[in-house]
Amino acid sequence: MSTAHTTEAHTEPAAPASKAERKVDISLAHYGASHQPPHNALFHYFAIPLIMFSLIGLMFSLHPTMAYGFMVASLVHCACLSLVFFTVMLAGSRATVALLFGLGRALLPINVVVFVGAWVMQFAPHKIEGKKPSFFEDFQYLWVGPLFVLSRLFGRLGPSW
Repeated sequence: MSTAHTTEAHTEPAAPASKAERKVDISLAHYGASHQPPHNALFHYFAIPLIMFSLIGLMFSLHPTMAYGFMVASLVHCACLSLVFFTVMLAGSRATVALLFGLGRALLPINVVVFVGAWVMQFAPHKIEGKKPSFFEDFQYLWVGPLFVLSRLFGRLGPSW
């Protein structure tokens, strides 16, 4: 019977990931890189929530299950990035559903108008700046956009994510 010689390497406990190494911060930094000019970011503060609301509204018009599925996927994505963002987005999702139910028969026409108008508001600054929207690179940035808006709001109000 042979005995294998083993050595134990001494390793220091892993330090917690710095803020810059977290996936949420990397995603927000990448997203923010294509939204530098103040006019671009300003348009996004309005356009992104409107796009998300109307996108969910359009899905809800087709079939509520589709909208709920999209919201659940979005919330899972948020939960993987930040529990603070998840909590705020969960509250926003509940408010969105309540507003959608409140629109009644006007649900589809209002969401079509809002969707088109918000995308014009979104694309115009990108055209001026000459940079394509981030989600053209990776679909996940469709879900990072609302977190970008929240991160800027949090930056003004003080909460950490």
